[in-house]
Amino acid sequence: MSEAELHTIKSLLSAKISFKRLHDKHQYLDERVAEAQKGVFAIDSMSLEKMKKEKLLLKDRIERVISEFNRNQAAA
Repeated sequence: MSEAELHTIKSLLSAKISFKRLHDKHQYLDERVAEAQKGVFAIDSMSLEKMKKEKLLLKDRIERVISEFNRNQAAA
C-alpha cells in the first residue's frame, strides 16, 4: 500500500465514523477468517464462505468510499 493510500485511509478513519465501522468490521472478519482457516475454532464450510463473502463486500464498499474521497479531493 502506498503512502498516499495510507494517508487517505487515516484521513477517512478519523473523519468518518461510517468508514471506521466498515474498516473495523472488515479487520474483524479478516482475523476471524484467518483463525478459522488455521483451525483455531471450528466452523463449517458454509459459515466460512459466508464470512469470506461478507468480508469481500466490505472491502468493495471501503474501496468505493476511498475512490469517492479521492475524486472529491481532486475536484477541490
